[in-house]
Amino acid sequence: MTAYFFVLLLQFSTNIFMSIELSEQEQFRRQSLTELRNLGIDPYPAALYATDAYSTDIKTEFKDEESGNSVCIAGRIMSRRIMGKASFMELQDSKGRIQVYVSRDDISTEAQPEMYNTVFKKLLDIGDFIGIKGYVFRTQMGEISVHAQELTVLSKSLRPLPIVKYKDGVAFDAFDDPEQRYRQRYVDLVVNEGVKDIFLKRTKVYQSMRDYFNAEGYIEVETPILQSIPGGASARPFITHHNALDIPLYLRVADELYLKRLIVGGFEGVYEFSKNFRNEGMDRTHNPEFTAMEIYVAYKDYNWMMTFTENMIEKICIDVNGTNEITVGDKIISFKTPFKRITMIDAIREHTGIDINGMDEVQLREVCKSLHIEANETMGKGKLIDEIFGGKCEGNYIQPTFITDYPREMSPLCKRHRDNPELTERFELMVNGKELANAYSELNDPIDQLGRFQEQLKLSEKGDDEAMFIDMDFVRSLEYGMPPTSGMGIGMDRLVMLMTGQTTIQEVLFFPQMKPEKVAKKDSPDKFIELGIRAEWADVLIKIGILTPEALKGLNTNKLHQDICGYNKKQKLELKNPTKEEVEAWFKSL
Repeated sequence: MTAYFFVLLLQFSTNIFMSIELSEQEQFRRQSLTELRNLGIDPYPAALYATDAYSTDIKTEFKDEESGNSVCIAGRIMSRRIMGKASFMELQDSKGRIQVYVSRDDISTEAQPEMYNTVFKKLLDIGDFIGIKGYVFRTQMGEISVHAQELTVLSKSLRPLPIVKYKDGVAFDAFDDPEQRYRQRYVDLVVNEGVKDIFLKRTKVYQSMRDYFNAEGYIEVETPILQSIPGGASARPFITHHNALDIPLYLRVADELYLKRLIVGGFEGVYEFSKNFRNEGMDRTHNPEFTAMEIYVAYKDYNWMMTFTENMIEKICIDVNGTNEITVGDKIISFKTPFKRITMIDAIREHTGIDINGMDEVQLREVCKSLHIEANETMGKGKLIDEIFGGKCEGNYIQPTFITDYPREMSPLCKRHRDNPELTERFELMVNGKELANAYSELNDPIDQLGRFQEQLKLSEKGDDEAMFIDMDFVRSLEYGMPPTSGMGIGMDRLVMLMTGQTTIQEVLFFPQMKPEKVAKKDSPDKFIELGIRAEWADVLIKIGILTPEALKGLNTNKLHQDICGYNKKQKLELKNPTKEEVEAWFKSL
């Protein structure tokens, strides 16, 4: 009785779905779902389905003399060639695709005699998950395939996949609209070749970096994402509220200050892959949520860290791509060590002809004006210099280049340069015209650190909403003593972009941040009826996707007449078809 009630409930739910505006294919798939259940087949079984092989491994390891080896595979149906008593289909698993031969006499059983003629041929669709038990063989055409001896339905797909067809390496009917691809990454991964490979390489990048750090004995740690003070970087934070404590909290902009506290606490080398959040702009290389890696090592300086960093980047490139060169667009970038090194002041002189060494804020504003660089009153010396470098220099460094020795005002957490107190011991690694890594000889003088924080407070009072907060607990930790330390941070998303040859950050994030999806405007049938359209046809127009009277504009009247008459026939609505003249009259009333 309970099982019977459950079946009735499922059928009732299906009927409700059918009343929602669904495409013709979606309606057919829901009907197939019901028919599968009526045959006693659960389209979403809970039982374990234990596979023992993957498509690519089967093809790689196959030997003709071993033809007949038993396998159990599972995946999505991606194409079918339905014939008489036997058919072929292509199955896609997590590693690739393989052809499957399906015969009526093999998969139809006494318990389920309709498994081939009804289930396979009529009720299964492209996109459905199935399991296949059978054996491996080579077809007369020479293709390594699996001969199915048992077929199990594992999951019914209720939406049709976009079918991308390839010929001579060229995609047709491509699912290539970025808006759709990023919103529906789950579809993008299924139908577009090469997308999954990007994310597999992303994993290799992380693994290579971890191996490099772990081999040196450095410790991977975790630090808070919710912070009472958003320290460690000059950036605008996201703000939230903790109800139990009744205090504002911030999503971290960096994990630097917590990692340095661990160096104070006695760790010699610590690193973290951290999710950071900055409430700033979005473009091809910025996402408000991003992944950074930061590492801090005691008793080192920024010169040591430059060598450490370039060796790490070359290793990662070789581990991921098998070579120390990558191609990004029409550029070939070499990570062969050593990388070029140039001071920031020399870089600005090289690309502008202006020596900013020793200039004050007023003089720097004049330089910005002469170079047509926008500057406002909230900007101090550091911001002005940063704007000059960003506008005139940064984009020129395609090959890996260390930009070193930044002015003190740009680096409130960095140790003063040992030879020039107006500079700091800092470098940024530029690749393909963008910053990839940032590193310091870390400031460990608590008195100097407090003074730098106070300078940042003055910038905040002038209106700079990216100036750092004063973290007095961090100052207190330095007062207990931190050994000489070098730290380095690297944008993991940008690193993955480079290692995979991508030019936009959205391509290397599974789910990049996007604006809310627009909901199509939909009018009630009354709006159509006002134009003289009969009520029954107003409903049909909405169901075939014409959601407003304005959407009729520009449509071909003959094509629209064919579509609604065809819909009437297929759905067995038994309505009296309108004449062509009646449909033409709809357009005249717009």
